Amino acid sequence: MKITFVLATVAQLASAHYFFDTNIINGVSQPLNKYVRASTRAIKYNPIKFSSNPAADIRDNSHIDGPDARCNQGAFSSAGRTEILTVTAGSEVRFKLGVGATMQHPGPGFVYMSRAPGDNVKAYDGSGDWFKIFQEGVCNSGGDFTTNAWCTWDRNWIAARIPANTPNGEYLVRVEHIGIHRSHVNQPEHFVSCMQVKVTGGGNGVPGPLVKFPGVYKSTDPYANFSIYGGHKPFQFPGPAVWSGSGTSNPVATTTRAATTTTRAASAPTTTPASGGSGAKSSLWGQCGGNGWTGPKTCAQGRCVVSNAWYSQCIP
Repeated sequence: MKITFVLATVAQLASAHYFFDTNIINGVSQPLNKYVRASTRAIKYNPIKFSSNPAADIRDNSHIDGPDARCNQGAFSSAGRTEILTVTAGSEVRFKLGVGATMQHPGPGFVYMSRAPGDNVKAYDGSGDWFKIFQEGVCNSGGDFTTNAWCTWDRNWIAARIPANTPNGEYLVRVEHIGIHRSHVNQPEHFVSCMQVKVTGGGNGVPGPLVKFPGVYKSTDPYANFSIYGGHKPFQFPGPAVWSGSGTSNPVATTTRAATTTTRAASAPTTTPASGGSGAKSSLWGQCGGNGWTGPKTCAQGRCVVSNAWYSQCIP
């Protein structure tokens, strides 16, 4: 019976694919692909997988260990006709899924940034350096680890704040959701898009750690060999640490009632800035530790739980 249930669950999760094709500003959805680069994929909702996965499971010849990892397949071809959104440092960018879809795969969400050479984002293919400004994993410790325990479950958006210390200029902002329902067979599914933005009102921060796409993720990474089955367990985020210059990892607080998830975007950074002094504390779901973290290491609510060497989070 248990084997039958697991197989049925895997089959159900395998069908829920999606893609990010727009963004939300002040609660209003923008025209499709106005600021978000369009991919050229034959089937827009197909995930990106490792080239080492079985050929029958790879879609559109896209690989997360190849250049399509940057902004999705063929996205650079739409850069010239994609508009540039002006964003004030410290404010939010919010990506939205297309065709009314919601994220029906368990797994983490991320937002990265990469500054365009010469501040000409329409001419930038994303081959330069990237830094992470946001990540979210499990928000509901009492939820089902295969579904609604994950922050992103059944949502149609991922949001992050542009760090207040981000230098002014033009950037690619990359959103990513990773479905890890098949990571137990080394087949995580990556859903990726990029927005073109111009940051104003920023600071003199030095973003980092810096990484490149491809190269960030490897099929031998723990996330790519992780099982969501058998109950809750620690999850190690892939990629670099969240840039501490943001003063927060900007998690989204999530509460669960029955089988539905209610989400509330934070209206202000969810941790106390690193400059808050020795008495400063991170709020619920905020970052509270990790290598290179200079912000608060205690929690105003909950307890500080280690996710990996680079990231600890305040949870209930």
